[in-house]
Amino acid sequence: MGYIMELRELVGSRPLIMAGACVIVELNGAILLQKRTDNGFWGLPGGALEPGETLEQVARRELFEETGLTAGKLELLEIFSGEELYYRYPNGDEVHNVIAAYCCRDAQGQAYADGEEGSELRFFPVDQLPPVHEWNPADRPALNTYLSRI
Repeated sequence: MGYIMELRELVGSRPLIMAGACVIVELNGAILLQKRTDNGFWGLPGGALEPGETLEQVARRELFEETGLTAGKLELLEIFSGEELYYRYPNGDEVHNVIAAYCCRDAQGQAYADGEEGSELRFFPVDQLPPVHEWNPADRPALNTYLSRI
């Protein structure tokens, strides 16, 4: 059980500040997105910081756990926080996310959906991404920032 789940046992669905990281994997002009099982949106591999981890370690761990890919060089895109990163999960849990978004252009391995957090993985050409309203809300700022810089 992870740190956030342990906190949830104590505080229920009350809002938590949740630090974490996500990874924008771009290979051959396409971005890897996963279809999330919790809300049905397309999102980035990523997750919450565990005690003692660095944000880069979170990015690497979550990328591997959720996709089977191993990150090579990670480049910090930006750290995102604020009102637009408030999220209420379908189960009622509330979070205020603080997210370090990383870019990776040299991930290695065979990509597969883990079946727990993602039901499908797909590389989308940057000009053929799903519509914004189908993006996971917490990932929209990172994706918009990334796309504005390429």
